Amino acid sequence: MTIAYWIVAGLAALAFLAAGFFKLTQSKEALKSKGMAWTDDYSANAVKGIGAAELLGAIGLIAPPLTGIAPVLAPIAAIGLTIIMVLAARTHRRRSEPIIPNVVLGLLTLAAAVLGYIVWV
Repeated sequence: MTIAYWIVAGLAALAFLAAGFFKLTQSKEALKSKGMAWTDDYSANAVKGIGAAELLGAIGLIAPPLTGIAPVLAPIAAIGLTIIMVLAARTHRRRSEPIIPNVVLGLLTLAAAVLGYIVWV
């Protein structure tokens, strides 16, 4: 189960590190020009906040179990990322955009939460 956790959490962490870093370093206009039309629905600070939450969630999946300091935080971080993906899917559904990427990442983080709970709690 530990190996399964590291595979699932590692994939999720890579995806969310990239997405969060991208949202934090690009302007709202640059994100929109690169295909993230949903940014029209949110303020620039909200987009940066989403990016920060994704980045911190990715770190939360990896750092606690890796250091052995409060590894119970890993499944909590995974649940937080799952919630972010549910809200993202809701936004994309409202805009009549595809939600498949959000569903896939949401299921991946949900799997990380379950595996993390089994392994670390």
